[in-house]
Amino acid sequence: MSSKTEFPITTTRPLKPSESETPENLSLIKALGMQLHIEGGYFSEIDRSPLEIKSPFQQDEKRKTSDQRIVGGNIDERNLSTSIYYLLTAHSPFGCFHINKGRTIHTLVSGRGRYILLHADEDREKGKVRVETFVVGKDYEKGEKMCWVVEGGKYKASLLLPEEDGSDGEKLLITETVVPGFEYMDHDFLRREEYEGLLGGKGNEEVKRELEWLVRQ
Repeated sequence: MSSKTEFPITTTRPLKPSESETPENLSLIKALGMQLHIEGGYFSEIDRSPLEIKSPFQQDEKRKTSDQRIVGGNIDERNLSTSIYYLLTAHSPFGCFHINKGRTIHTLVSGRGRYILLHADEDREKGKVRVETFVVGKDYEKGEKMCWVVEGGKYKASLLLPEEDGSDGEKLLITETVVPGFEYMDHDFLRREEYEGLLGGKGNEEVKRELEWLVRQ
């Protein structure tokens, strides 16, 4: 197990949002019925399975969601699965670090982006959390992913990348299916104090410095 990343860490430099959405993206957002996502970007729910199961998650009273806008949800039951569209644009180009209890299956629709995972649920080598990153896109010969799975218990962030021809990336559109179905009570953001605990050790200084802009303020 290693805490080393597989890419030049400077590729995650902070992204400056464009001043406004392009007409094309505004049309897409409207057509898909999207709204702003609390993580960054936009989303719309595609499906919520009518089948319900007993929740496999124990609720930790010490760790409630840190977003005060979250309401509702059944603590004892979950839908079997839920699916959404998720969109990053030049105007909203990244999703900050967050964690879900459920397993999430992602499928690329269009565009390119980078995902960064902090494997907080794994045993750590010399106290260092494992950091993983990969590019999502359609150039499979270069190892870009078109479908990827993130297990529950891991912190995840994402950001928009330029297109293969070097032009600015206008959007990254994917779908996400969460199993069991998503509820906000199963979601939380990476908090500053926990980030310091995950990446504050000796030897992690560069990684910590370069990724901290993805921690929600």
